[in-house]
Formats: sequence, structure tokens, C-alpha cells
Amino acid sequence: MILVGVDGSRAGLEAVVWAAREAALRDVPLTVAHALPRWAYETETGRFAEVAAWMREGGRSVLAAAEERARADRPEIGLRTTFLPDDPRAALIEAARDADLLVVGSHGLGGVRGALVGSVAYGVAGHAPCDVVVVRPPTSAPAREIVAGVDGSAASPRVLEFAFAEAALRGARLRAVRAKDHRSGYDPADPGGTDALKETLAGLRARHPGVPVVEELVHGHPVEVLREAAAGAELLVVGSHGHGTFAGLVLGSVSHALLHHAPGPLAVVRTPR
Repeated sequence: MILVGVDGSRAGLEAVVWAAREAALRDVPLTVAHALPRWAYETETGRFAEVAAWMREGGRSVLAAAEERARADRPEIGLRTTFLPDDPRAALIEAARDADLLVVGSHGLGGVRGALVGSVAYGVAGHAPCDVVVVRPPTSAPAREIVAGVDGSAASPRVLEFAFAEAALRGARLRAVRAKDHRSGYDPADPGGTDALKETLAGLRARHPGVPVVEELVHGHPVEVLREAAAGAELLVVGSHGHGTFAGLVLGSVSHALLHHAPGPLAVVRTPR
């Protein structure tokens, strides 16, 4: 099951369309969810009942618009809508326990009823129990290419597995990109890291023989290298954390920066810590 969070914003509707297309590719059902404060979801009587009813009605309108958009684009998928009574970050993270993939927009409405503001996208990318895609409209017409950012860390095999699967589903080329940054203490071109990545790539190539693969080693800061590499790609895939000074953060520094600067949809592949 794919779970997508919506809040009535344009970014939320873009996430719904992306999620519907992904559900069709994977042949899995789609759940469209809208978060409401628990008090608004549960309050039927009393001083704030009218406000709560207004918020629930607004939420139903948001879900209806999202369902209409998804069914118009991919009428063949199984689809359900649901309210999540909680803070949007906590609610989406909890609901994602039953999901294979969580999809959100890169930003949202903000304010009292806003669910998918940038902090929510960041929060779910760092804490969700499943892989997360943050949908940002591409800056140019996407080519049939998936870009995977790899660095030789424990996250790289999962990143490549996800990227190979996406490329196979879409009939796209996979570009595995490693950035070599002399300013950091880690060299992704070291023999150990290179050997491990080549071994992983060889195994995945055997499992996905129809996927064309290009390997690139590019000198530069990982964020800039991956941002440029992903320009025009259908999807950029990175790990939730990896090598580098900030690898101990819940969400690694490169993944964090790309949430703000990726030129299109970004998949953050979760790796057990």
C-alpha cells in the first residue's frame, strides 16, 4: 500500500498524482490521508463543536478533491481516503507502519489547517518506518532516468535496490552517482567502498537485466553533484543517512539539504540504524 498525505494545497495534489501513478506502476492500492487535530476529529458537542464541524467538513472537501484528482489520472487503482486524528507528522508516521511507501508534497498550506508544510516533509523523511518520496515539481520535462546517490555506506545497497526497482517499473535508465569531495574526511572512491558498490551493482544488474546502468564518479560536494545529476530525472534516490560529519543526525546532512534543493521528486530510502 502507498500512503499519501494531503492538505488541500497545490503541492498536496501534485503528491497525490505522483502517488497514484506509482500505485499503478506497482499494482498496489493507494490510501489518501488528511490529518486533523484530534479535538476537531472527536468534538461533537460543546463550545467548539461548530469550529470542529467546520474543520471536518473542510477535511472532507480536501479528501474529495484529492480522490477526484487521483481517479482522473489513474482510474484503475484501488483507492481509499481517511482522516488521521493527530498532528500531521505523528499521524503520517504512525499510519505509514502499514505502508510500503509514504508520499508527501514538499510544502503545504501552513497555518491552522496546514498539514504538509516543509517541516512535516522533513519530519516524516527523518522518522517514517518506510521509504518516503517528497514530491517537488520537476524543473524541466523528466527524461526516462532514475538517479541514485551512493557513497559506499551501509545505506547504499538499499538505495540501489530501490532505484533499480523504480527504473525497472518505468523502463528507465539508472544512473548511480558518487561524489568525491576533497573537503570531507571520507573518500567514496576508496578501494573498499568501490569494491562493495561494484559487488552490489553486479548483483542487482543480474536481477534487473533490462535496466541500463551508468556509473559516475563526480568531483564536488555531494549536494551540488546530485542536484545537477538529477536535473531532468524522473526521481532522485538517496539514503536517510550515510557518511560525513553529520551522519549521526536522524536525517543525514545531504538528504536534509536535498529536501530543499532537489530539482524534482526525491526518494529518501530508510535504513535501519
